[in-house]
Amino acid sequence: MRGPHNILRLIRTGATFERTGAMGVALDAIEAPARLRLAARVLGWPFRWMGYKGNPDLPPVTRAITALGPAYIKFGQILSTRADVVGTELADQLRMLQDRLPPFPTETAKQMVAAELGRPVDELFSEFSEPVAAASIAQVHRARLRETGQEVAVKVLRPGIVGAFRRDIDAFHFAAGMIEGIAPFSRRLRPRDVISHFESVVTGELDLRLEAASASEFAENTREDKDFAIPLPHWHLSSRRVLTSDWAEGIPMGDREALIAAGHDITRVARRVIQLFLQHALRDGFFHADMHHGNLKVAPDGDIVAYDFGIMGEIDEYTRRVYAEILMGFIHRDYRRVARVHFEAGYVPRDRDEAAFARALRAVGEPIFGADASQISMANLLAYLFEVTERFGMPTRTELILLQRTMVVVEGVARSLDPQLNMWEAAKPVVSDYIKASLGPRAMAKDAMQVAQTLGRYGPLLPKLVDRMLWENAHAKPQPRKNGHRRGYAVAAGVALAVGLGVGLLLG
Repeated sequence: MRGPHNILRLIRTGATFERTGAMGVALDAIEAPARLRLAARVLGWPFRWMGYKGNPDLPPVTRAITALGPAYIKFGQILSTRADVVGTELADQLRMLQDRLPPFPTETAKQMVAAELGRPVDELFSEFSEPVAAASIAQVHRARLRETGQEVAVKVLRPGIVGAFRRDIDAFHFAAGMIEGIAPFSRRLRPRDVISHFESVVTGELDLRLEAASASEFAENTREDKDFAIPLPHWHLSSRRVLTSDWAEGIPMGDREALIAAGHDITRVARRVIQLFLQHALRDGFFHADMHHGNLKVAPDGDIVAYDFGIMGEIDEYTRRVYAEILMGFIHRDYRRVARVHFEAGYVPRDRDEAAFARALRAVGEPIFGADASQISMANLLAYLFEVTERFGMPTRTELILLQRTMVVVEGVARSLDPQLNMWEAAKPVVSDYIKASLGPRAMAKDAMQVAQTLGRYGPLLPKLVDRMLWENAHAKPQPRKNGHRRGYAVAAGVALAVGLGVGLLLG
């Protein structure tokens, strides 16, 4: 229910941050202005007693987020990769949200596995460990198959997680509606659509059968990728609340010192993380959309191992081409090209000034080039980019939310390994290869073939389509002259379309 009762949930959110001491830490981390600090204190202090106490052994922000529930934890996971936004100390504290949350009892997990798979755990596995990782939605146990002796990972959903997420999401929906009502200018950002998109993503993550399907498809797409590996699912040992897959051996991506001690080239690893993400997004249109430290390892042979495929992103071919052209424009510092692509794709209203938009993009992009990575404030860069989108009336593109969010997370992972990494230089070869493959003669021939195949599928319907339009026009009631002209134009357009399709079929 998305009613006023959610006001209590939102008040309790602020009260929890105030009670745990997280409010001041969070405001300091984002360098909040004095007026925002004052407003937060005035609004938060009277309701401090309503906040959750949380675990006093945890740092303040982590304590507040874990007390508030799984949806808040998801947000904290994103921030844990952005040391350049929230600071190194807070990012390190938040990193525990990725896979080191308090687990639920192993006996409970065994009972759930037995109920889901229809057989006792001891019949399926010769070994079943205590939790080796616990995140917001599920926890993982290391096990060994009784039949083959193979080591596997058994992922089990947290009890009651579905209801907990629904309560949080309802509160987010209510807050988004309030924001749109109180601040009409925010409607351009489509907060309710953003929350709906987040809800659909999380709903998919709560069914582990869908995660198994994503892992299987992702493995097929990436089987030829160099230095990359994916643990495959075991379908006969998986269900809605349980997922069994190959065990992924390696050093966690977040343990930089261990990677160095093991002799891995962390600069190469950092570059490869970015390049793999771009390859999957641009080449396949299907990418891992939760690539934080907790879902990545480096295998002993140097392969990057990705796991946890609960959140996957998907973008169509046209959007991929637009995204690649925008990236390439920034890489070549061709801001006119970037602006033109935005206008052609409909990302910016047609009544805005393209040249002015290009200059605004130059102000965003130029500080990146020629500067040391450590000198770039991503927080300031994102803040200015937000000002640009607001000034030019750009609506939020919900279909790009996962892509943009994952790009931010992946960059954060790469920068945590190599703070001096130049993201644009790492991305350039992947984007260049995609541009050549998708915009050259071969791509045009592929597009023409797809058009011909589509026309071929609809070919048998053309006679009926033309006959129906002609019949409807002949039996239509007389209309005023203006509408009659419109009807005639519609029929003429329909016949022209049908004839064009027919000619296309013949030529195809």
